[in-house]
Amino acid sequence: MVNKKKVDEATRRNNQVVATNRKARHNYAILDTFEAGVALMGTEVKALRDGTASLADAFATVDDGEIWLRNLHIPEYHHGSWTNHAPRRNRKLLLHRSEIDNLIGKIRDGNLTLVPLSLYFTNGKVKVELALARGKQAHDKRQDMAKRDAEREVTRELGRRIKGMR
Repeated sequence: MVNKKKVDEATRRNNQVVATNRKARHNYAILDTFEAGVALMGTEVKALRDGTASLADAFATVDDGEIWLRNLHIPEYHHGSWTNHAPRRNRKLLLHRSEIDNLIGKIRDGNLTLVPLSLYFTNGKVKVELALARGKQAHDKRQDMAKRDAEREVTRELGRRIKGMR
């Protein structure tokens, strides 16, 4: 069996989350999630421990059989010297070969993309929650918003009835 770790809510709550991509779930339909390690320099890890990073424009690509995280912004470490890193450099994602081959096949066949959802620490190591996603159309986004509003109204009304307000 492949050591494919699916990230669930309980695992994410136990970890120190550094950054989240809040627009990803709005702009993409998430089909599957993966946990991947990130190859970083020392000053990048120190800057992440300060809690400063941005996944807003980040995306993952496949180049020569490797998966790279692009446009992840980790600001320079303020106590760093000449060894500081470039804030938006490309960073290699660490996955098993079978997982990479599986992702490459799905991306090429199904018009899918890899989107980072969150960046966090697990046992002192930096991990990224990577989603295999399909872009949403404008009408899909409106349907999701209407569904969320309807569910919110139902729970609000149930709460009122339980409290005896109506």
